[in-house]
Amino acid sequence: MNDHVDGNMLAGALWQVFRPDITAAQARCAGCGMVGPVAGLHVYTDAPGAVARCARCQQVNLQVVQSPTDLWLSTSGLSYLRFRAPGR
Repeated sequence: MNDHVDGNMLAGALWQVFRPDITAAQARCAGCGMVGPVAGLHVYTDAPGAVARCARCQQVNLQVVQSPTDLWLSTSGLSYLRFRAPGR
C-alpha cells in the first residue's frame, strides 16, 4: 500500500469543516445515537477546558482545552459531526 499522499491533502476538506459555525453542526452521540446540534450539548467548564456531554445519556462527546499556545479537540464520544456544504 504505497499509493498514499500525506495529510496535507486534507487541508481543503478540513477547512470546509472547521470554517462554518460548529454550533450548528449535527452531532451523533456514539453512546446512545442521539442526533442534534452541537449547541444542544451540555457543556461543563469546571475542568481544565470544556467538556460537552450528550443531553440524553450524558456521555462525554467533545472535549476542548486551550492553552496560551495550543488548542486540543477530542471528538471521541461522537460517531460523526455533519456540516452543511457551504452555500446550502
